[in-house]
Amino acid sequence: MQFHHKPPFNKGYTALVPRSGAAADMLMDFGALVLAPGESCANSSETDERVWLLAGGKAEITWEEGKREIARSSLFDNSPWCFSAPAKYAVSIKAGPEGAEFYYCATDNAKSFEARLYSPEDCRNELRGKGTMRETSTRVVRTIFDDTNRPESNLVIGEVIGVPGKWSSYPPHHHPQPEIYHYRFLPSQGFGLTAIGDTPYIIRDKDTILIRDGEVHPQVTAPGYAMWYLWVIRHIDGAHYGPATSTPVFVEEHKWVMGPEDAIWRP
Repeated sequence: MQFHHKPPFNKGYTALVPRSGAAADMLMDFGALVLAPGESCANSSETDERVWLLAGGKAEITWEEGKREIARSSLFDNSPWCFSAPAKYAVSIKAGPEGAEFYYCATDNAKSFEARLYSPEDCRNELRGKGTMRETSTRVVRTIFDDTNRPESNLVIGEVIGVPGKWSSYPPHHHPQPEIYHYRFLPSQGFGLTAIGDTPYIIRDKDTILIRDGEVHPQVTAPGYAMWYLWVIRHIDGAHYGPATSTPVFVEEHKWVMGPEDAIWRP
């Protein structure tokens, strides 16, 4: 399974990527959690490391060391709230008066570490691609946590906002670690294009793409539409994703586009 599309999510948990069957090599469970106004869910006995990212609405998160009300009105304009918990750690979530929507990811991790709520202020924002490629690949990259601020995790998680008509995940690159992309568009009827390896796909609102070892994955957003996507990378044994393992790896023949703009043709 390379590409996965789901209709509007129902209340409760919708599994988008199960850690079994054709997606077992992704090493992650991934899905959407939709809570009705005032609805609660508890999660305490899981043997996995878990992450909840608020996609919209208001909620109260309660954990062993604290409690916090969080809110998000826009995936595109607001940086995320994200809660990270180790295995066998009690977490409770109660939706606010308008309900709440989360994205959930879990993976095996035997390490013991402190649970943490990452706030929008904790998120590392950068305007990546600015000043290069004649601004054709300028996009917002939000890194929530990686080895710099969560070295004990088996995950790296963040978001990208693709500017209308521009490219992201560019120049084309690859890495051995499995990665999930999940998309939303503004307006929601928008679309984009990607190529996973040599296979092209049209991507639409709430689509999910699975990226495996060595597959390049450039993206482009249709003019007029903004493209948000959540990205989750699973570290693999002996090779954490990041500078220490020289990942990602840019495709050699396309690396030149990051150089002097005078080399790029223009009308």
